[in-house]
Amino acid sequence: MKICRATENDLPEILDLQYLAYQSEASLFESNDIPPLKQTLDELTDEFNNGVILKLVTEEDIIIGSVRANLKDKTAYIGKLMVHPDYRRKGLGSKLLTEIENCFPQKRYELFTSTKSVDNIRLYQKMGYVIFDQKEVSDGLVFIYMQKQ
Repeated sequence: MKICRATENDLPEILDLQYLAYQSEASLFESNDIPPLKQTLDELTDEFNNGVILKLVTEEDIIIGSVRANLKDKTAYIGKLMVHPDYRRKGLGSKLLTEIENCFPQKRYELFTSTKSVDNIRLYQKMGYVIFDQKEVSDGLVFIYMQKQ
Protein backbone atom coordinates (compact mmCIF):
# COMPACT_ATOMS: atom_id res chain seq x y z
CA MET A 1 0.00 0.00 0.00
CA LYS A 2 1.13 3.53 -0.68
CA ILE A 3 -0.01 7.06 0.07
CA CYS A 4 0.34 9.72 -2.62
CA ARG A 5 -1.39 12.80 -3.96
CA ALA A 6 -4.70 12.22 -5.66
CA THR A 7 -5.22 13.38 -9.23
CA GLU A 8 -8.38 14.92 -10.60
CA ASN A 9 -9.14 11.56 -12.26
CA ASP A 10 -9.23 9.95 -8.78
CA LEU A 11 -12.01 12.20 -7.50
CA PRO A 12 -15.02 10.05 -8.54
CA GLU A 13 -13.46 7.01 -6.82
CA ILE A 14 -12.67 9.07 -3.70
CA LEU A 15 -16.25 10.35 -3.61
CA ASP A 16 -17.56 6.76 -3.86
CA LEU A 17 -15.25 5.77 -0.99
CA GLN A 18 -16.48 8.77 1.00
CA TYR A 19 -20.11 7.70 0.57
CA LEU A 20 -19.18 4.21 1.80
CA ALA A 21 -16.83 5.24 4.61
CA TYR A 22 -19.22 7.77 6.12
CA GLN A 23 -22.07 5.25 6.49
CA SER A 24 -20.71 4.47 9.96
CA GLU A 25 -20.92 8.16 10.90
CA ALA A 26 -24.44 8.37 9.48
CA SER A 27 -25.50 5.42 11.63
CA LEU A 28 -24.30 7.26 14.75
CA PHE A 29 -26.87 9.94 13.95
CA GLU A 30 -29.45 7.57 12.49
CA SER A 31 -29.54 9.84 9.44
CA ASN A 32 -27.96 10.05 6.00
CA ASP A 33 -28.35 13.82 6.19
CA ILE A 34 -24.69 14.55 6.92
CA PRO A 35 -22.46 16.73 4.70
CA PRO A 36 -20.01 13.97 3.58
CA LEU A 37 -22.92 11.97 2.15
CA LYS A 38 -24.29 14.98 0.28
CA GLN A 39 -21.05 16.30 -1.23
CA THR A 40 -21.02 16.53 -5.02
CA LEU A 41 -18.19 15.88 -7.44
CA ASP A 42 -18.10 19.60 -8.25
CA GLU A 43 -17.64 20.44 -4.57
CA LEU A 44 -14.90 17.83 -4.25
CA THR A 45 -13.19 19.21 -7.37
CA ASP A 46 -13.27 22.65 -5.76
CA GLU A 47 -11.55 21.23 -2.65
CA PHE A 48 -8.99 19.53 -4.92
CA ASN A 49 -8.22 22.83 -6.65
CA ASN A 50 -7.81 24.69 -3.34
CA GLY A 51 -5.88 22.21 -1.24
CA VAL A 52 -4.23 18.81 -1.08
CA ILE A 53 -6.03 15.47 -1.33
CA LEU A 54 -4.09 12.31 -0.55
CA LYS A 55 -5.10 8.79 -1.44
CA LEU A 56 -4.13 5.44 0.03
CA VAL A 57 -4.01 2.76 -2.65
CA THR A 58 -3.57 -1.00 -2.65
CA GLU A 59 -1.09 -2.83 -4.86
CA GLU A 60 -4.00 -3.22 -7.32
CA ASP A 61 -4.31 0.61 -7.40
CA ILE A 62 -7.67 0.63 -5.61
CA ILE A 63 -8.25 3.65 -3.40
CA ILE A 64 -9.02 2.49 0.16
CA GLY A 65 -8.30 5.69 2.08
CA SER A 66 -8.11 9.44 1.69
CA VAL A 67 -7.66 12.68 3.57
CA ARG A 68 -7.63 16.32 2.49
CA ALA A 69 -6.44 19.66 3.81
CA ASN A 70 -6.09 23.27 2.85
CA LEU A 71 -3.89 26.01 4.23
CA LYS A 72 -5.35 29.26 5.50
CA ASP A 73 -3.01 31.70 7.21
CA LYS A 74 -0.73 29.43 9.26
CA THR A 75 -3.26 26.65 9.87
CA ALA A 76 -3.77 23.47 7.86
CA TYR A 77 -7.44 22.55 8.05
CA ILE A 78 -7.71 18.77 7.79
CA GLY A 79 -10.89 17.01 6.77
CA LYS A 80 -12.53 13.88 5.45
CA LEU A 81 -10.05 11.38 6.87
CA MET A 82 -11.50 8.08 5.68
CA VAL A 83 -10.55 4.44 5.38
CA HIS A 84 -12.59 1.74 3.63
CA PRO A 85 -14.53 -0.22 6.30
CA ASP A 86 -12.75 -3.48 5.36
CA TYR A 87 -9.34 -1.91 6.13
CA ARG A 88 -10.05 -0.13 9.42
CA ARG A 89 -8.18 -0.72 12.69
CA LYS A 90 -4.88 -1.35 10.93
CA GLY A 91 -3.21 2.03 11.59
CA LEU A 92 -4.01 3.39 8.12
CA GLY A 93 -5.90 6.43 9.43
CA SER A 94 -2.84 7.38 11.52
CA LYS A 95 -0.60 7.03 8.45
CA LEU A 96 -2.89 9.22 6.35
CA LEU A 97 -3.05 11.86 9.09
CA THR A 98 0.75 11.90 9.40
CA GLU A 99 1.17 12.23 5.63
CA ILE A 100 -1.26 15.14 5.31
CA GLU A 101 0.54 16.91 8.18
CA ASN A 102 3.82 16.35 6.31
CA CYS A 103 2.36 18.26 3.35
CA PHE A 104 2.23 21.34 5.60
CA PRO A 105 5.35 21.22 7.78
CA GLN A 106 5.70 23.50 10.80
CA LYS A 107 2.04 24.55 10.74
CA ARG A 108 -0.83 24.43 13.20
CA TYR A 109 -3.29 21.66 12.35
CA GLU A 110 -7.01 21.81 12.98
CA LEU A 111 -9.80 19.33 12.43
CA PHE A 112 -13.23 18.57 13.78
CA THR A 113 -15.45 15.60 14.45
CA SER A 114 -18.68 14.95 16.27
CA THR A 115 -18.94 14.19 19.96
CA LYS A 116 -20.48 10.83 19.00
CA SER A 117 -17.39 9.81 17.00
CA VAL A 118 -15.45 8.46 19.97
CA ASP A 119 -13.13 6.33 17.81
CA ASN A 120 -12.14 9.42 15.82
CA ILE A 121 -11.55 11.45 18.98
CA ARG A 122 -9.39 8.66 20.41
CA LEU A 123 -7.32 8.48 17.20
CA TYR A 124 -6.80 12.25 17.07
CA GLN A 125 -5.80 12.43 20.73
CA LYS A 126 -3.35 9.58 20.21
CA MET A 127 -1.87 11.62 17.34
CA GLY A 128 -1.34 14.66 19.60
CA TYR A 129 -4.52 16.64 18.97
CA VAL A 130 -6.27 18.42 21.83
CA ILE A 131 -9.83 19.71 22.06
CA PHE A 132 -10.04 23.50 22.03
CA ASP A 133 -13.69 24.20 21.20
CA GLN A 134 -17.07 22.65 20.60
CA LYS A 135 -20.21 23.90 18.90
CA GLU A 136 -23.74 22.62 18.69
CA VAL A 137 -24.61 22.47 15.00
CA SER A 138 -28.16 21.14 15.39
CA ASP A 139 -30.21 19.04 17.78
CA GLY A 140 -27.94 16.24 18.93
CA LEU A 141 -25.07 17.20 16.63
CA VAL A 142 -22.13 18.75 18.44
CA PHE A 143 -18.77 19.25 16.74
CA ILE A 144 -15.53 19.04 18.69
CA TYR A 145 -12.68 21.12 17.28
CA MET A 146 -9.19 19.78 17.85
CA GLN A 147 -5.76 21.24 17.18
CA LYS A 148 -2.13 20.24 17.13
CA GLN A 149 0.64 22.82 17.26
